[in-house]
Amino acid sequence: MTSAVSSSGAWTVLLAAAAVGAFAFGAAVLDSVLDPATVGRGAGERLGRPVWEAARLLRQRRRRVVAADGLLRTVGVGAPLVIALLMSIVVPLGARSVSDLSVGVVWFNAMDVLLWASWWLLGWGSNSAFALVGGYRFLAQALAYELPLMFAMTAPAAAASSVRVGDVVAAQHGQWFVVQMPVAAAVFAGSVVAFSAWGPFDYPLGADAVGGVAAELSGVDRLVLGAGRYALLAVGAAMTAVLFLGGSDGPVLPGWAWSPGWRHRPRASPRSPRSRRSPASGSPGSAASSPSSRSSRAVLASRRLLPPCRCSAS
Repeated sequence: MTSAVSSSGAWTVLLAAAAVGAFAFGAAVLDSVLDPATVGRGAGERLGRPVWEAARLLRQRRRRVVAADGLLRTVGVGAPLVIALLMSIVVPLGARSVSDLSVGVVWFNAMDVLLWASWWLLGWGSNSAFALVGGYRFLAQALAYELPLMFAMTAPAAAASSVRVGDVVAAQHGQWFVVQMPVAAAVFAGSVVAFSAWGPFDYPLGADAVGGVAAELSGVDRLVLGAGRYALLAVGAAMTAVLFLGGSDGPVLPGWAWSPGWRHRPRASPRSPRSRRSPASGSPGSAASSPSSRSSRAVLASRRLLPPCRCSAS
């Protein structure tokens, strides 16, 4: 099967990071618009709320907790954002990704498992009872969603007979996997919300636990954690489109209508056997007439690279 996604150079890591940041900001704006607390406010205030909130947190003093483990806390705060960037490596934008790994689906799932450690380290390192409760809540929640998430990711990979993300996209040509496996698509989308700790799965940051893992966070720490959650949500949504909605290879409409990064790549036509040139000569058929070509062919045949020549000398 020909992969529908090609890898780009290492320099595209910066572009992928910029794309994740842009989509995360878009998710923050959408969350602000849909937030019931902003109902009745002006459109400018609702759309600009993420900017004002970021500016407020940048000016806010960081909270200091007695006997907190600074290293574990710092790792826990920054890990969700870093993990989202690592996930984006295998998520294609159009027909290109940073790296179309042969184990792209497994890579995405492995990065998700790292979130278990990051959320718990944040709860433990804060040296706060509420933060620790939030960390254990995420572990309990992860035990519930992780296995269904793995099965949901296995379904499109099994249908494509490959764990390469590009092959999964190519296998959906003509019909999306969401039509064949709607339950898996719904489970995967719900699991994305769960590992991002959003919506009905925000118990690790629940108000009944005074903010849970974020109970002792303020200033830049709270800003980075919030950016990581939005980034996880954006990357997970992009992966949902790739695994179940055909990526940029949607039906009916052309590729550019499904993804702005789509680029048409014409398939190379197979060359005729008669037009192939001999490695020892510049013209077709010269291997059967030239003594030098026959000797070269005999050497290659002795190395089991070519079958022995059965032609007669001219």
